[in-house]
Amino acid sequence: MRSFKNQVAIITGAASGLGAAIAARLSSEGVKLALLDQNDEKLQLLAKSFPPDTKTYVLDITNEELVKETIDTIQQDFGTIDILVNSAGITGQTNIQSHNTNTDDIRKVFEVNYYGSYFTSKYVLPHMLHQNYGRILHIASIAGKEGNAGMIAYSSSKAAVIGMTKVQGKEYAETGITINALAPAVIQTPLVDMMPPEQVKYMTDKIPAKRCGSLEEVVNIAAYIVSPMNSFTTAFTFDLSGGRATY
Repeated sequence: MRSFKNQVAIITGAASGLGAAIAARLSSEGVKLALLDQNDEKLQLLAKSFPPDTKTYVLDITNEELVKETIDTIQQDFGTIDILVNSAGITGQTNIQSHNTNTDDIRKVFEVNYYGSYFTSKYVLPHMLHQNYGRILHIASIAGKEGNAGMIAYSSSKAAVIGMTKVQGKEYAETGITINALAPAVIQTPLVDMMPPEQVKYMTDKIPAKRCGSLEEVVNIAAYIVSPMNSFTTAFTFDLSGGRATY
């Protein structure tokens, strides 16, 4: 069984929140990092806390051509791509009913949350197929399973990510590549801090544990999902919901 050591992980949305936390955990396990984000300043600052072989790539993941170019560059830079963690995401407008939503906002959320994950996985998979090994983790959400009122763009886009995970996991199940999703409930991140308090309360009240999840809890399960130990579970959505998930 392969070791984590010297594997290469691409992490999107790496400059903050879940992406930064997962990057730190994987780095502690000896994984080499290719960190992707739109925020160059935060990305460079984060990279200083990691080993010198860490590389950063400023990227708009909604641009398919640029995603392909960046993935190819990462393959050239490191010689391998073993792990992809898609943690880039936005909520869009929240606490608003469907008939009052802005179509451009809905489209933007889908471009980041769904198409971004689709593009990166599409162009990483050929490299993983070449080596008969890979781990892909799409960060979804409990909202993608159950829907959060006032969050149609976010909930629907994360439901699409879960659907994509089920398809991809089945497609590559015989190749040594596992593709899974993680569906957290509310995790205390800068993304949540920016949301209206009433929206956060609505979501937290639905959690039987009556609290937000922590970044440490996220990284513990994420590290297992993308590890060599997770060789049989694929096309699956792991829950991290404090008891909220019902299926």
